[in-house]
Amino acid sequence: MSQRMDIDGLTGLLAEQPGDERCFVAIAGAPGAGKSTVAAALVERLNAERSGAAALLPMDGFHYDDELLRARGSLARKGAPDTFDVAGLRHMLIRLRDDGERDVAVPVFDRSLEIARAGARLIGPEARIIVVEGNYLLLDEPPWDTLRPLFDKTVMLEVPEPVLRARLEDRWRGFALSPEEITRKLEENDLPNGRRVIRNSVAAEFVLDT
Repeated sequence: MSQRMDIDGLTGLLAEQPGDERCFVAIAGAPGAGKSTVAAALVERLNAERSGAAALLPMDGFHYDDELLRARGSLARKGAPDTFDVAGLRHMLIRLRDDGERDVAVPVFDRSLEIARAGARLIGPEARIIVVEGNYLLLDEPPWDTLRPLFDKTVMLEVPEPVLRARLEDRWRGFALSPEEITRKLEENDLPNGRRVIRNSVAAEFVLDT
C-alpha cells in the first residue's frame, strides 16, 4: 500500500540516503498534476542541504520530434505514450546508474519551441539523487514497464480531474490557443492520457497530494 507523504517528508527521506550509490526517484502523474513543479522543488530543497546532491531528468526530453510524429500521423497525439523514445530514456537511466562518467549530457524539452534540446543539461558525478519526472514512468504497459526496475523510490501525484482540467486549460491559454483548440487538446489527448496514467500505473511507494 502506498504511503502518503508531503514534499517536506520526501525531502527528509531522500536527504538521509547514503551517497555511495545513486538513488533514482520516479515522480509520475497525469498531465497537469504538477510533476515538473514538484520535481524541481525537490531538487532545489535537496541541493540547499548539500550543493549538487540532486539532479533532474525529465521524461519530456525524450519526446519524438514533430517531423517524425507528423510522418507517423501521430502529431495530434503528441504526449501520448507512443510518442516518446522509451528505449532512449531507459538507456540514459542505465548510463546514469553505471555512474562511470564525469558528466552526462541529458536532453531537455523546450515547451516554447515544442522540441527536445539534446545535451541541454549536464548531470555530474556529485549528483547522488536523480529525480526523474514524467507521466508514464510507472505505466504498467510495455515498453514503459521496463523502466520500473531502474527506480529506487517511486512517487505518484494524485490530483482530481477537475483540477487537472483547469490547470491544462490555463497552460494552453498561455500558448495563445483558441478555445476550440484547447478543448480538442484536452478531450482528445491530455485527459485520456491522464486517465490512462491513473488506471494503468502500478502503485507507487509514496503518494503526494498536490
